[in-house]
Amino acid sequence: MAVVTTKAIVLSTLKYSDSSLIVKSYTQEEGLKSYLIRGILKAKKGGLKIAYFQPLNQLNIVASHRNKGSLNTIKEAQISYPYKTIYKNIIKQSVVLFLSEVLSYSIKEEEKNNALFEYIETGLVWLDLHDKVANFHLLFLLNLTRFLGFYPDLTEKEKIGFDLLEGNFTNVTSQKNVIYGNNFYQFNKLLGINFDSIENVSFNKQERQIVLKIIIQYFELHLDGFKKPKSLQILETVFS
Repeated sequence: MAVVTTKAIVLSTLKYSDSSLIVKSYTQEEGLKSYLIRGILKAKKGGLKIAYFQPLNQLNIVASHRNKGSLNTIKEAQISYPYKTIYKNIIKQSVVLFLSEVLSYSIKEEEKNNALFEYIETGLVWLDLHDKVANFHLLFLLNLTRFLGFYPDLTEKEKIGFDLLEGNFTNVTSQKNVIYGNNFYQFNKLLGINFDSIENVSFNKQERQIVLKIIIQYFELHLDGFKKPKSLQILETVFS
């Protein structure tokens, strides 16, 4: 067993017995980790607070890490970046709930990946600090694929379709997983841009839903065991 001090981003929580939680987190030092936090649901002064473990909260923790696959324990925790707007804004809350679910289904590695951690951390800070966020989740997920190993190949952009299974552009539009026409046009707006360019991308409600469904399909094709997020419907309602 090793005692580790690390930043951590909360991905999900699961009630365990009447008073305890299992918290799944993505840590900067050792990747994906699950923690059993005993007694946290019973009111007490001092110690770990339930409020720390909201979806996608950013923490500094001191934890005991066991062998891979085992439940670990958190000795100390502090909020490393207190969100200024996310918990006051129903749209941002819904986006965070949705993204936490997608990240839970997408990240499997119990190993350090500093670039991925910093991408998630930076994206959440951007979301917290900006007002025009209706398309943030689309770009966050698409650019997340860079770190998961299946970002679209941007060569041959002159072709008329995009093969979601192969991850590249194509002129063969008869294949099952190829998007073309308006679907391709809307998806293409997000390729090759960063968060600061997202305010220049416009989608109406229907176009936003089209692009989100394409991105979810892209994840399903490339990640074994990826599930369609339960919070997808909440997100669609919030943006309708």
